Amino acid sequence: MIIGIMKEPQDEARVALLPEAVKTLLSWKVSVWVENDAGSKAYASDHLYQDAGAEIHSRTEVLSKADLILGIQPISETEISQMKPDAVLMGQLNALFNPKLTEFLINNNRTAFSMELVPRTTRAQAMDVLSSMATVTGYKAVLMAADLLPRFFPMFMTAAGSITPARVLILGAGVAGLQAIATARRLGASVFAFDVRQAAKEEVLSLGAKFVDVEGAKEDKGAGGYAVEQTEEFLQRQKDTIHEHAAKADVIITTAQIPGRRAPLLVEERTVRAMKPGSVIIDLAASSGGNCAMSQPDQTVEVNGVRIVGVGNLAANMPQDASKMYGKNYLNFLKLIIKDGNLNLNFEDDIVTGTCVCHHGKPVSSRIVQIHNS
Repeated sequence: MIIGIMKEPQDEARVALLPEAVKTLLSWKVSVWVENDAGSKAYASDHLYQDAGAEIHSRTEVLSKADLILGIQPISETEISQMKPDAVLMGQLNALFNPKLTEFLINNNRTAFSMELVPRTTRAQAMDVLSSMATVTGYKAVLMAADLLPRFFPMFMTAAGSITPARVLILGAGVAGLQAIATARRLGASVFAFDVRQAAKEEVLSLGAKFVDVEGAKEDKGAGGYAVEQTEEFLQRQKDTIHEHAAKADVIITTAQIPGRRAPLLVEERTVRAMKPGSVIIDLAASSGGNCAMSQPDQTVEVNGVRIVGVGNLAANMPQDASKMYGKNYLNFLKLIIKDGNLNLNFEDDIVTGTCVCHHGKPVSSRIVQIHNS
């Protein structure tokens, strides 16, 4: 069996697997083909892949010969058509947000796995690419904010007087939010955090931040650790509370998302206009609608001196460690579907089933089935 590692699009610096992962794959009795320069932006040269035992081939060769094609970003429909009929495509296909691609895979009798569909269960934690990449984005978001903010993060006692610490408000205390809290605290900021899930309160406090409480949130233990949609009454109380804290904040980092839905609106236009000039908002949910009413995907907007950064693929700004983490998630998943050098798709395994978009054109993941049948 040949596993093919694809080069990502121009604006993506990560690679699905680094050379260090190749030796593991070879020990499973498979061959590894890598597209020319696939890892160059993650500082992994073709020479390093070859030293690890991989073969370097053109994109056309990898697409047409590989039995399992690994990537991060989706490839085009034209390139999917170049794959072997029984080849398996695997990547972060955004299957819930990209129905056109999902329907193409189904209508063309393809087998595909979308890594963002990995179930949020204890057994699947080691395969959860969303959590891995959220760790990167939470960390980088704080560094970006610190770079843009026209004042210090920590408190300073100087001969010129005292400098008070920056006040940072984190909206959403999932993986990205918790990493943002930890990073902002390391930089010496005074940190406040909000999340609709009361279960997040203990984690927020353990990192040295203050928890912003809004009573009456609806929770769902079956939501896999994500927030769920709330009542209109709660949402208004939430916006009023956030407005009050945001007006005092120097930095806001928003991380709240709901799988398959538009990101919840947390920071209204009136809130942005109430903030101090020089303040910074980093919206990590900009690509799924935005937590801030005025954010734009992959753009920086300035309103009354407040800079709003709509962040897209922030993980690509740290390609080495992001690729290493992504690759480890991949290897842990591949252990489930590769046996004795061949593909063995066990659809009785809830992780395999939950991650599979379609198999020979038939929708498999319950989330895909629901969308396909609606």
